[in-house]
Amino acid sequence: MTFKPGIVVTGASGRMGQMLIRTVSDSDKAHLVGAVERAGHSWVGRDVGEAMGGAPLGVTVTDQPLEAFAQAQAVIDFTTPDATLEFAALAAQARAVHVIGTTGMTEAQIARLEPAARHAAIIRAGNMSLGVNLLVQLTKRVAAALDEDFDIEVIEAHHRHKVDAPSGTALMLGEAAAEGRGVALSEVADRGRDGITGARERGHIGFSAIRGGDIVGEHDVLFAADGERIVLRHVATDRAIFARGALKAALWGQGQGPGQYDMVDVLGL
Repeated sequence: MTFKPGIVVTGASGRMGQMLIRTVSDSDKAHLVGAVERAGHSWVGRDVGEAMGGAPLGVTVTDQPLEAFAQAQAVIDFTTPDATLEFAALAAQARAVHVIGTTGMTEAQIARLEPAARHAAIIRAGNMSLGVNLLVQLTKRVAAALDEDFDIEVIEAHHRHKVDAPSGTALMLGEAAAEGRGVALSEVADRGRDGITGARERGHIGFSAIRGGDIVGEHDVLFAADGERIVLRHVATDRAIFARGALKAALWGQGQGPGQYDMVDVLGL
């Protein structure tokens, strides 16, 4: 019989949490063994399938993550930065692969993942889709090929409920552009314009965020020079692409040694 790793999904009641639960439950390569929510949440103690309005899945929502992680080979986590840091320590204690799709983490918070990565594999990405990760690689190559006569702008659009900006994907694209240029994004990022800002600084990488409706995710990288523009674009129309990518990462992580990885590693790019 082929081994099917057990998966725990954190933030079970959220949009991505529910999508992940459906994706794992429908998979023939893994099985759902846990669903985690915060203490006091109305789903705690209920079958997660019934809580989602469907048939029972035989998995009870818990507010005890370590107990759930101890039964799993991987944890898929699209929650909040503070929660992710807590889950990273617990996943490492359980020696479970920790797949992190949480966005809005600061550099300081990302650095705090390092102790956990000494004991278990952590796979973190601002976006889990194949298309976006190809776009990241293309952005790096185009930025490397063009000089600073081309201004770089990253434009992203998401649904009205998204709480962080720029998106994790936009920051991935900005990092790729900066790497292609051989500079640090922290030194050239322009993340806010309002009022009399003065002329655009040569070599800066700008970010613009749009929020509205039910937009799943749209990302453009604009290279603009006098007389011409190049636009690289990715449009997501179904949140399931992120869930499928996260499950692919969880499966790839089986057998990997402790350390920090990303989707470039998972996809062999």
